[in-house]
Amino acid sequence: MKNSFIFALIVFSMLFIIPTVALNYLENKLDNINSQIIEDTTKPAPEQLNNNQNMQINSSESDLIKVYNLKTNEVIVIDFEEYLKGVVASEMPAEFNIEALKAQAVTARTYLLYKIKKFPNGQPEHLDAPVCTGTHCQVWNSKDDLIAQHENGWYDKYWGKIEEAVNSTRGQILTYENKIIEPLFHSTSGGRTENSEDVFSTSVPYLRSVESPYENNAPKLHDSAKIPISDFIIKLKSVYGDLNITPNNLKEKIQLGSVSEGGKIKSLIIDNQEISGREIRSLFSLNSTNFSFIQSGNQIEIVTTGYGHGVGMSQWGASGMADEGYNYKEILKHYYTNVEIANMK
Repeated sequence: MKNSFIFALIVFSMLFIIPTVALNYLENKLDNINSQIIEDTTKPAPEQLNNNQNMQINSSESDLIKVYNLKTNEVIVIDFEEYLKGVVASEMPAEFNIEALKAQAVTARTYLLYKIKKFPNGQPEHLDAPVCTGTHCQVWNSKDDLIAQHENGWYDKYWGKIEEAVNSTRGQILTYENKIIEPLFHSTSGGRTENSEDVFSTSVPYLRSVESPYENNAPKLHDSAKIPISDFIIKLKSVYGDLNITPNNLKEKIQLGSVSEGGKIKSLIIDNQEISGREIRSLFSLNSTNFSFIQSGNQIEIVTTGYGHGVGMSQWGASGMADEGYNYKEILKHYYTNVEIANMK
């Protein structure tokens, strides 16, 4: 973040910085689960988190789970651990270091149990199933779909690795103060993750900002896009009213409001109106809220660092840590503050 401020001071005439245990293991049916429910969130980008964000881990689970398939609009029943293999293969590149894949497996298992306990009878968005196959929950694809999505030979080359990641961590979940956590994750933090309250309003003790230094190989660590200044102004005015902004006064009218500990834009002041970084990210379909605007001629270049909401585990950061020799437990305990890795019983 320091670099962003220095950069802004040097070239501000051209750049204005807008820079989801103790459990009896798989014995009873899902509808026998009793849980301590918290406020609804979604993964990978929940709108808010509640202070009472975790639940006691003292219930029993079935080895079969219900999943709402968004492709067919029907509920399917699948083996608990087999489901996790489809999630790991869908959420993280199989080419990643096995330790990163193990971290993703534990995260996926934890997230699944979290949702099963919170929504034993299904979520409002997909009744009769606690999880769905899309980004509203965590992405899942069948083996057939995964084979169709990848090049020839992918299954033979990588499926054994996916199975190893899930099987070698079987039964392991993340807990905080002996309760299941909601383990949020994202693609690339841009060097430091976010405190939960800086993105989703509510402070969660295990979702703290931490350094994420090993992301250099992330394909979306840096990105940029250019748009005409006229389109930029029209889009802002279409949402925020008749702002007094023109191509000639943008650098005076757009000011930095506040910045998160993770180095991302919390707010901007545009013509004396406070607008959140998340709103700007959504409006211009940006990769993250770590962005800056560079005005050049009749164009605005929007430069971004990182990809995703930035809370919880950085997947590319996990891959980088694994390549540096860290194991999956070290990776998980780095990105989720003061958690424990517990075994389902």
